[in-house]
Amino acid sequence: MIHSCSWFIGKSIADDTEVGRQVKPAVVEVFLRVVYREAPMQTGMSAQRTGGTSEPLVELGVTSRQNVELSAQTECSRMLLTITTTHQPATDLSFLLHKHPERFQSFEMSFGQAHVFYPEVSPELTSAALLLDVDPVGMVRGKQREQSFLLGQYVNDRPYVASSFLSVAISQVFGSAMSGRCKDRPDLATTPIPLSARIEVLPVRGGEGLVPRMFEPLGYTVLTERHPLDTQFPEWGESPYFTVTIAGTKTLAELLTHLYVLIPVFDNQKHYYVGEDELEKLLEKGTGWLAAHPEKDQITRRYLRHQSSLYREALARLVDEEAIDDVAEEPLSVGAEDSLEKSVSLNEQRHGTVLAALRGSGASSVLDLGCGEGKLLRDLLADRQFQRIVGLDVSMRSLEFAQRRLKLDRLPDRQAERIKLIHGSLIYRDQRLANFDAAAVVEVIEHLDPPRLAAFERVLFEFARPKTVVVTTPNQEYNVKWETLPAGSFRHPDHRFEWTRHEFQEWAQRVAGQHGYNVRFVPVGPVDEIVGAPTQMGVFQQVT
Repeated sequence: MIHSCSWFIGKSIADDTEVGRQVKPAVVEVFLRVVYREAPMQTGMSAQRTGGTSEPLVELGVTSRQNVELSAQTECSRMLLTITTTHQPATDLSFLLHKHPERFQSFEMSFGQAHVFYPEVSPELTSAALLLDVDPVGMVRGKQREQSFLLGQYVNDRPYVASSFLSVAISQVFGSAMSGRCKDRPDLATTPIPLSARIEVLPVRGGEGLVPRMFEPLGYTVLTERHPLDTQFPEWGESPYFTVTIAGTKTLAELLTHLYVLIPVFDNQKHYYVGEDELEKLLEKGTGWLAAHPEKDQITRRYLRHQSSLYREALARLVDEEAIDDVAEEPLSVGAEDSLEKSVSLNEQRHGTVLAALRGSGASSVLDLGCGEGKLLRDLLADRQFQRIVGLDVSMRSLEFAQRRLKLDRLPDRQAERIKLIHGSLIYRDQRLANFDAAAVVEVIEHLDPPRLAAFERVLFEFARPKTVVVTTPNQEYNVKWETLPAGSFRHPDHRFEWTRHEFQEWAQRVAGQHGYNVRFVPVGPVDEIVGAPTQMGVFQQVT
């Protein structure tokens, strides 16, 4: 029956019959556009089949519109996700995805096949496509017992739309990218870059407004196009299917993680059993963003398929994370530096980039040196990767405010055991700083005069010697971009210096060479072609 239905639909599409015209236009359009016009055969690429053999795309039957029409009976059941970047050079996207741009690669899934290819590759713009081919026969063999009617096993939208099948494919095909690993370009994996993702057919059970409510709080701009049930019969009204494009400056890992969690949330269905493992998966993938999301209740409920026991436990554990969000007490006075940077949300970008670098290092124990009011500590505590966190500051007042911000006296025991605040100086050797995987030094070194900076270098790199050190400091060259900052002035009256990019790199390379580290540099914030980014970051990695 399945084969007959597939053949009939395919023939109807090819012959342009009345039934063919009634097949969802979005599905047909996606198939014809992707396979006929945008397939990588245009660049002479080969199809990399599972098993290691390569075959020209002509052998796949993709040679002309006639072939496309004749093969529509088997090819139209596909769903498409396209990821695009304009980061320069845009071809770096292939390194992040761990997929060669000159190969058409196929991967076996339990429910069909996933294919990866690049519709466009250039230094200015590169797009990667994940095309999913769901096996309808396999779906029926693994059918869910709670199907509401028997025909629903055969007549459904599962092969045509983005659903939990696509989320599984993202995690399996782009697993390294989603975890933030990139051996060839480790700096890229932790650097937010301009990215967009286009989902050709997304079922949205809950109305068009649900899409921006999910993505916009995460910092994306959202475009949606709703498809009618049938263009020939407008009186039938709108369908629940949308073409959705989101765009933002994110790490690739963040983008893939958000898609992985939210795609089945829009669909409000899953093709597999949801149990305790799925609860843990949600909390892991939601680290750092789900607890603060205004739609976290709906995301959690839908992701866990409305299972009340799992839903209640997930919300309880998310509340544990939310307990470390900003408290309502009056904050310390905002300094001149914070006021300057507020317009570009630089502080949030800086902490996000530092956090990504710490995640990418694999660290489980982290020092926040010069932790101040605890903003970075809050983000570290929200991420379960970091099991031992210590914040050090010379100011007791700052530590007291950090304690209130983190609500240390009200944290559950398992959270409180992970974090500790200590009073101390950055220029004196301190045994408490030894045996940590990583250290973050965020906007600190510019507050030290040269003799103290030299002492700090020894305390951190010679005595404490964490495997990874992340240091950020202002880029003095960028100061000309702020009209309210007088020429020649520092961003904060307590700054002892502000370095140019050359000066910071010269210092970092000297320190790294003296103490057995390598160092790479990452811009933070909007990058100007002439003066660079407002913040510069060095990631030091101990040479083994």
